[in-house]
Amino acid sequence: MRETFIDTANALLDDDPRTAVVLADISASSFVPAARRHPDRVLNVGIREQLMIGVAGGLALTGLRPIVHSYATFVVDRAYEQIKLDLDHQGVGAVLVSVGASYDGSRMGRTHMSPGDVALLDTLTGWTVHVPGHPAEVPGLLRAAVNHDDPVYLRLSTGVNDLPRPGAGRLVVVHRGSPVAPLVVAVGPMLNPVLHAIAGLDVTVAYTHTPRPFDIAGLRELVAPAGVGVAPTVVLVEPYLAGTSSALLSRALADVPHRLLALGVGRTDLRRYGDPADHARWHGLDAAGLRRSISGFLG
Repeated sequence: MRETFIDTANALLDDDPRTAVVLADISASSFVPAARRHPDRVLNVGIREQLMIGVAGGLALTGLRPIVHSYATFVVDRAYEQIKLDLDHQGVGAVLVSVGASYDGSRMGRTHMSPGDVALLDTLTGWTVHVPGHPAEVPGLLRAAVNHDDPVYLRLSTGVNDLPRPGAGRLVVVHRGSPVAPLVVAVGPMLNPVLHAIAGLDVTVAYTHTPRPFDIAGLRELVAPAGVGVAPTVVLVEPYLAGTSSALLSRALADVPHRLLALGVGRTDLRRYGDPADHARWHGLDAAGLRRSISGFLG
């Protein structure tokens, strides 16, 4: 996904004179040729992530569309105050593009892990959040994001589904159960482990790469068919902090008695390195762990 993003961003710099890229050393070498062609629109501020957001806010105020890129823990966690003040408070937008996701950078330790990034952005106003599940989904999402001025977060990962999926912000059914089957919502790269986890279970699986704004209308359509006396059951599987979208879904279904299980990265700091597959297993987000959680919840 990272390479696909870099290729698309370089093309946008050539094609769209409104596009700018702001970096804090991460991936800077990949934009050196573009910086030579567009020195006023490719800016590397060095290891100064807060400044990176401030510069993006200034560029947005001049009418440019800044793309800001770094590890999630640097572009969101470390620079949260600047996002709040220099973008949100000023009423301007940028496209924040992260790598590292929750624990893709686990070999580098806790400094490179950010499971709470989407939850942090939920405290601000009007952010669109894209969580692609395949590299082929990235170009369309990035190009759409630069065509307007609202705040967008594009969360890239090393986790990849077998196939790219369409969506345009809608929930897309990829596995259909019976009319009263529980609904499992898989966000971004969680679709592959979910599909392996539910083998043989009577569930409907829906996919989204755009959890913000969440497809509330689509959610309600998918839980509506539950039979008389059967409370709809929803299992939400997100690749970031468990429960990030729980309140949103509960409000959306406030008039519908329902059961909700929210799966994601646990809140406990494991104080471990390991690779992403290890962390998926430790947090119960591999296929076997998901199977245990979903089966236990469904009884």
